[in-house]
Amino acid sequence: MRLNDCHNFQDFRELARRRLPGPIFNYIDGAADDEVTYRKNTSSFEAVDLVPDVLRGVADIDMSVTVMGQKLETPFYCSPTALQRLFHHKGEKAVGAAASKFGTMFGCSSLGTTSLEELRKTYDTPQAYQFYFHKDRGLNRAMLSRAKDSGVDVMMLTVDTITGGNRERDLRTGFSIPMRLTLGGMAQFALKPAWGVNYMLHEKFRLPQLEEHVDMSEGAVSIGKYFSEMLDQSMDWDDVAEMVRQWDGQFCLKGVMSVEDARRAVDIGCTGIILSNHGGRQLDGSRTPFDQLGEIVDAVGDKIDVLMDSGVQRGTHVLKALAMGAKAVGVGRAYLYPLAAAGQPGVERALSLLRAEIERDMKLMGVRTIAELSRDKLRTAHALAA
Repeated sequence: MRLNDCHNFQDFRELARRRLPGPIFNYIDGAADDEVTYRKNTSSFEAVDLVPDVLRGVADIDMSVTVMGQKLETPFYCSPTALQRLFHHKGEKAVGAAASKFGTMFGCSSLGTTSLEELRKTYDTPQAYQFYFHKDRGLNRAMLSRAKDSGVDVMMLTVDTITGGNRERDLRTGFSIPMRLTLGGMAQFALKPAWGVNYMLHEKFRLPQLEEHVDMSEGAVSIGKYFSEMLDQSMDWDDVAEMVRQWDGQFCLKGVMSVEDARRAVDIGCTGIILSNHGGRQLDGSRTPFDQLGEIVDAVGDKIDVLMDSGVQRGTHVLKALAMGAKAVGVGRAYLYPLAAAGQPGVERALSLLRAEIERDMKLMGVRTIAELSRDKLRTAHALAA
C-alpha cells in the first residue's frame, strides 16, 4: 500500500501498522482496559442521521469558524499529542506545516518532541499548548510564562489525566520512553528495521518542554517519576481558577464531560472547553463526547466555546458534531496514522481528504456555511430537541 492508495482513516491506519514497530503502533492504536469507550467514540455518531435539504444554491462553501478568538479555515483542528518524534522523525514540525497549509490550529504537548519556541517561530497558524498541572506552583508559573513568551494562542489544560489509564497493549509490549521492551516487543522492532534506521539517522529524541525541569538521565524511570511524583493529583477548581488568571488569555479545559463541570469552567473564566475522553485512553466505560455534546451545549453554549474530540474519522462526524452545537472538532489519530505512514505528505493528504469530505457533504446537506448547520438537520430513533 502506498500513500496515494489511502482514502480514509482505516487506510492510513493500515499503512501506519505496516510501517511502525508493533509497540509504537499499539501506543497510538490502543486504549484503556477493554477498549469499549474507544469503539463507542466512533459508533456513537452512527446513532444520529443527517437530514439534507436540496436546491439551496451551494456552489460556494465557507467552512471557516472562529474558536476562542482564532480564525480557522476548517472546522477541525489537530489536537496536541505526545511523543510525535517516535511516529515520524519530523514529528510536530510535519503536523505544524500541514496545519498551516490548511489554515487550522495545531498544538504542542507538554510531552512534545519539538519546542514551543521553534514551532511558534516557524508556523503562523493558531497554536495551542497542552499543559499538565504540577505540584510545584513555581514550575507551573514558569511554564506558563514560557508559553506566553513564545506566543502560544490558546492554553489547553488537560484535566482527564490525573492518573494514567490502564493501557494493556503497552503493558504487554513494555512500551516506555526510552524503550524498555519485553522480549515480544523487541521481536516486533526486529521485524521493522527501517524504522530503527530512520530513528537513529535523524535528530535525537527530546522532550524540550521538560528538559529544564525534569532530570531525564534515568530514561523511562524519569517519565514515570514525572507522572507519579511531579503531577498534582490534588488539583482542584481553585487551582485552575488561579491558572486562568495568571494566563490572562484564551484558556480551555480539555477533558470536561459533565454539565456541572462545564458550568464551573464558565464561572472561573475559561473561554473554551473540549469534551473529550482522551480517545478512550483513560476511563473505559465512560460516556462519549458526542453523546454528551447536546446537553452541554444547551447548558453553556451561549457562554463559552464548546469543542469536542475523540472518535472522529469522517467528514460526516464533523458535521454531526457541528450541527449538535460544537464550534469545532479536534482530531488525533486521524492525523497520527498519516504522520506515521508518510510524515508531512501523509498529514497533508489526510487533512485534504477530510476537508474535501466536509465540503462535499455540506453541499449534499444543502448548507453553505457552518452556521447553517443546526439540530433540525439531525434525527435519531427518538427526535432530538430543536
